[in-house]
Amino acid sequence: MSAASLPHEIRGVMLPVTGGRLLVPNTTMAEVITYAHPAPIGGAPPWLLGRLAWRGWGLPVLAFSALAGTADNESTENTRVAILKALSGYPRLPYFGVLTQGFPRLTLISEDILGSDEDAGALPIGVREQVRVHGEPAWIPDLAAVENLIVEALSVAA
Repeated sequence: MSAASLPHEIRGVMLPVTGGRLLVPNTTMAEVITYAHPAPIGGAPPWLLGRLAWRGWGLPVLAFSALAGTADNESTENTRVAILKALSGYPRLPYFGVLTQGFPRLTLISEDILGSDEDAGALPIGVREQVRVHGEPAWIPDLAAVENLIVEALSVAA
């Protein structure tokens, strides 16, 4: 594909999480559902909130800010769960949920509105890069690393 035929914009989704925003590719989003208390997973780390029943799956649901260590408490008032398609190919983890503080927002990403965040320090766990979208900070999650952490936590908790 030549540079002339590459898209100038890509579709992303901004997920509001406690203490920040996640920018994920639109193609990873499966659905957004109303938060319901997940079934606890014994021995799971605090960031792994439990499992939610969704379309025949017991989805692991995580609090990204707790995983990243950027927030101590997660409010569940007015929250949703963003269901993301897993990319790592684990047969028992085709999807996972991320707790969101409000509604995710579709956004078109282009060179004009996306830039690196020069003020970013050390990246939190599960974050691939910190960027600025329309001048506001956002994290691009390392989805493969997050999926590996979920699988590891589930195997230890099981």
